[in-house]
Amino acid sequence: MTQPAVLQPLKTWSHLAARRRKPSEYEIVSTNLHYTTDRPDAPFELDSTFPMAQWFKTNRNASPLTHDDWNGFRDPDEIVYRTYNMLQDGQENYVYGLFDQFSARGHDAMLDPAWARQLARLYTPGRYLIHALQMGSAYLSQMAPASTISNCATYQTADTLRWLTHTAYRTRELAKSFEDIGFGAGERAIWENDPAWQGFRELVEKALVAYDWGESFVALNLIARPAVEETVLRALGQAARHNGDTLLGLLTDAQLVDADRARRWTGALVRFAVAREGNGDALGRWIAKWAPLGDAAIDAFAAHLPDVPNAAQGARDAAAALRQSYGL
Repeated sequence: MTQPAVLQPLKTWSHLAARRRKPSEYEIVSTNLHYTTDRPDAPFELDSTFPMAQWFKTNRNASPLTHDDWNGFRDPDEIVYRTYNMLQDGQENYVYGLFDQFSARGHDAMLDPAWARQLARLYTPGRYLIHALQMGSAYLSQMAPASTISNCATYQTADTLRWLTHTAYRTRELAKSFEDIGFGAGERAIWENDPAWQGFRELVEKALVAYDWGESFVALNLIARPAVEETVLRALGQAARHNGDTLLGLLTDAQLVDADRARRWTGALVRFAVAREGNGDALGRWIAKWAPLGDAAIDAFAAHLPDVPNAAQGARDAAAALRQSYGL
């Protein structure tokens, strides 16, 4: 009598077994975590017609940006929650060390009041802009078709939250030194009405309602963030140094370290996507749609930025060169 075959138990991390090696910590804790992709017809394994399921089916599953295996994407830095906290604990120690050191030497008291008024107009209202970037990254984290993409967007969300807290901290410090300028009180009106910010306001508010996950990625990571990084961070940091505000220059430098890491995973995802036929065309159409808004935002902000000649042209060129480096 033939004995029935004995079923062999699956090995630990069996979904990674095809690699024929022990998976790394990054692979173990980052890959294949989205249960909402298991059944494309019913993302939440419930009624396929309820509103949230339809949202994911429309804005993720039916996106023009497609791939047979989004789970094959890997973060080039292989960041996990543990290592992210280690890295950013060091970053935060550095930033708050800057705050403490410059406060101890009376930095704000040495600023020219004319420059302080520029900060009230061109720096502290940036809280609204950074918060919009944070919300955009959080949406991308929710909608991305693979957990390795969502994780990158989640760390990007945390980075922008840190930028926001840095700006809020400096807003309060400046308010204590310049009580009559409106720090901490007038930024919303400036964000909503000042010509310097209207390009960015239009860009990010429209980006927040680009619901297709692929278009959201393009609007945020290929257009809005490079525009912000090259003007509100890099160029404003240069203007700060030219006006004796070394602290702001060092602070924007620290934030650009986060930006460089975000650019690495963005480029890796673009290259992963365009390896599949048709994705390059989809990305190109979205870039053609959003790039004019990004350039207009750069121009509007740079036109009011003091002491940085050719800031607009430099920022536009840098943003375009970045996209070209991704093969777009």
